[in-house]
Amino acid sequence: MTEAMSRRRQLADAAITTLAEAGMRGLTHRAVDRAAGLPEGSCSYYFRTRQALLRAAIDRLVEVDLADLADRPALSGKADLADVAEAAAGLFEFWTTKGRVRMLARYELALEATRRPELRAVFVEAGSRPRLLAEHMLAAIGAPDPARQAPVLVACLDGLLFDHLAGAGALDLTAAELRAALLDVLRSFSLHPSGGNSSGGHSSGARSSGGRAAL
Repeated sequence: MTEAMSRRRQLADAAITTLAEAGMRGLTHRAVDRAAGLPEGSCSYYFRTRQALLRAAIDRLVEVDLADLADRPALSGKADLADVAEAAAGLFEFWTTKGRVRMLARYELALEATRRPELRAVFVEAGSRPRLLAEHMLAAIGAPDPARQAPVLVACLDGLLFDHLAGAGALDLTAAELRAALLDVLRSFSLHPSGGNSSGGHSSGARSSGGRAAL
């Protein structure tokens, strides 16, 4: 990685932190310089416009999120439903603790995108990659229509994350309850219209996973 690429990444990370801590109004080039610990003018040198800075933050969020997913092969390869649910629960726990700043920054960007069509286009493009991974995961667990179901699954998981981090907080699940809930969601997506499960051995294994130790 070149020095310029490293500096851009550093500034993008600082922009994400600034968004989470100070919101969209607090995101200025100077604020990002301070968060990155760099001389004033550094951010404006690499990202001339606010749009360029926001684009960099979104691209960095996607990059790190995809790396998180790659660290959990059960979410993208052939795996038992119970293993997929456990991997998803682990990712959820990570994103609501160590990855919390990134999630809060994403919500700030999502709201801003509703007011800025040019940013909305970037946001939708970035979201296509996680949805494609969800489609592959659904295909692996035997879902009848992965392409149609993937956006719905992503929306369900996004809703769980939002409720935990920024919602009313009515859904306060333990690790075991979260795993069981995710298992129920995944099982519903793997059912065929006839009501049967396409992966015969998965159901019994899934039912036994509820008593596993918390991550």
